Amino acid sequence: MAKTIRRSGSNGGITKPDPYATAAAARKGKSKTAAANNIFKMNTDIGQHILKNPGVAQAIVDKADLKQSDIVLEVGPGTGNLTTRILEKAKRVIAVEQDPRMAAELTKRFQSTPATAKRLELILGDVIKMPELPYFDVCISNTPYQISSPLTFKLLATSPSPRTCILMFQREFAMRLFAKAGDKLYSRLSVNAQMWATVTHVMKVGRNNFNPPPQVESNVVRITPKKPRPQVSYEEWDGLLRVVFVRKNRILRSGFLGTSSVMEMLEANYRTFCAQQDILLDEGPLDEVVVDGMDVDEAGAGDEEWDGIMDMEDEDDLPDFFKEEADRKAKKLQDNPNRKRKGKVAELVRAKVKKVLETDTDLGDKRARLCDEGDFLKLLYAFNQEGIHFS
Repeated sequence: MAKTIRRSGSNGGITKPDPYATAAAARKGKSKTAAANNIFKMNTDIGQHILKNPGVAQAIVDKADLKQSDIVLEVGPGTGNLTTRILEKAKRVIAVEQDPRMAAELTKRFQSTPATAKRLELILGDVIKMPELPYFDVCISNTPYQISSPLTFKLLATSPSPRTCILMFQREFAMRLFAKAGDKLYSRLSVNAQMWATVTHVMKVGRNNFNPPPQVESNVVRITPKKPRPQVSYEEWDGLLRVVFVRKNRILRSGFLGTSSVMEMLEANYRTFCAQQDILLDEGPLDEVVVDGMDVDEAGAGDEEWDGIMDMEDEDDLPDFFKEEADRKAKKLQDNPNRKRKGKVAELVRAKVKKVLETDTDLGDKRARLCDEGDFLKLLYAFNQEGIHFS
């Protein structure tokens, strides 16, 4: 109850409410209400921003065009604001949640409706670390921003592919999905997404629709895998893109011939290919020390280590081979980084790579950021014809 102030004067005693006491009481009441509505503190380090706007949640589910027979994969269900609406339209929901607190809240939410709860399968764990995803028809996700890239690649690589995916992303990440050759945001993600799927924009979502509000705006996109699936090995395709997009502003000749870790990887893969095809190789060393005097672009001169690994836009997706190779090669070349004895197999692989870049495709002087899907397909085909593989 607000305090009062009694004033005396010529007109007698007058009682007025104290405005400061009233404001303090209002703040106290508001604080109690907020505490009651706050289940626990959100862990923004793992991207916990709960979608609180019911209109946006309903619009996302409506855009998925769900059927009564659909099995839906939901990544990061949180407290179940999307889950509830999905269960109204789909046969079953498989929800993958990393936070045990959120999983407990989700379970509690459906305890009073056993029939609905039976159609909800809750998996506690990290979706990225799952060896393989269970079968699903549609994926719907208010995606934790930290796993946007690995989740997208995991969904693109899923076989059989889902009918469609409705995903919430940070706005800049969403723009990368649409980017074309020459655009600032053009990346390995852009090429991969557009190779395997049709990507369309669904809606913009402001930061105030979340609790707590993130630092960035969001976009909802629809990723619809192409059917039939392009007849290209996903591992080979993605392996090529990993190499060329480590430094997308370098010319391709420099990215391949001027980066010793890449050449050693291709040599190892070529040896494996020859062993599988019963092709004999001359393993002898060259007669003299070879100093690589290849011209490269302004990024550097001569053979260099793949020090662009840490600049890679998707570090979480980096193959273990490159991580180990970077450490090993850096130590090995401390004494003499620019001179090394090359074997005949290494020179054979080098000649094949040079032939592909300069003769077969004429793409050696082109930069990855300016190459389109057709250029990369041409490169992959030419390399494979020479027995050079990326997986």
